[in-house]
Amino acid sequence: MANLDENKVKYSVVVPVYNEQGNVVKLHQEILETMNRLGEPFEMIFIDDGSVDKTLSEMANLQPLTIIIFRKNFGQTAAMDAGIKQAEGEFIITLDADLQNPPAEILRLVKQQRKTKADVVSGWRKYRHDPLSKRLASRAANFMRTLLVKDGIHDSGCSLKIYRRECFKGVDLHGEMHRFIPAILKLKGFEVTEVVVKHRPRIHGQTKYNWKRGIKGNIDMVAIWFWRKYSARPLHLFGSLGLLFITLSIIMAAVAIFRKLAYGADLSDTALTIFAGFCFLFGIQFFISGLLADIAIKNHYATTKTTNYAIRKVIKNERLT
Repeated sequence: MANLDENKVKYSVVVPVYNEQGNVVKLHQEILETMNRLGEPFEMIFIDDGSVDKTLSEMANLQPLTIIIFRKNFGQTAAMDAGIKQAEGEFIITLDADLQNPPAEILRLVKQQRKTKADVVSGWRKYRHDPLSKRLASRAANFMRTLLVKDGIHDSGCSLKIYRRECFKGVDLHGEMHRFIPAILKLKGFEVTEVVVKHRPRIHGQTKYNWKRGIKGNIDMVAIWFWRKYSARPLHLFGSLGLLFITLSIIMAAVAIFRKLAYGADLSDTALTIFAGFCFLFGIQFFISGLLADIAIKNHYATTKTTNYAIRKVIKNERLT
């Protein structure tokens, strides 16, 4: 009798593709050679993110391959999300289509995952072959990420990663959040580790990274910081700010009243009363915002049936009779 699991997909390789004419055929070949060396059932999923060159026509005859075609360019994060949702493998492997991450390095990630049993293994481009401007922007982003996100890895921007499939249960990616998937998963309690991988210079095409993506990434980083610190208790953040402004307003009002009583100062001739009024109103607004955010968060968890935690397993110790 045949093993029912012998054809079950073990690894899903997910690759967002945008204007990578000249790269996709070689990329497919290198992935195919690498996955055949693993000797496990696998699938390849390329997501065409609205390419306007000959990328799609070059992919059309590649086998084996699943192609997801977007109606227009929605961005790398959207493409990553679509590919992950399409994937059937026990493990999901992601990488860029520009060939700067050699597909052969997938073997290094798989080896690290088998060794550590981690939920996520992230590639670390320790020695990068990028233009100076891109390396400087990456270092600045990594510095901000270390301060705000604290995902414990050196190179969150490296798309070469391997994940357990269950990592993405209830996870939807938006904006530029594909860079912060390890941080999102670490918030859920998944184990994240990394391994140094090789990095090659780009041969064909142009980098898709620009200053606009950098700004969007920093905004998303602030969102991750908020979720890391206050996703279950937004009132603690907004309430604290509200109380701070209210306290400042009371202090300024007290100083103004003291000056009036002690020195007969004209309150209409000081800005203290105006600032006190503004601070009091800001404080009330922050506090109300905290209450509304708290209600919204609770509604989110109630309607989506998700939680701000993940359970690895449940052990039941049954009483022997």
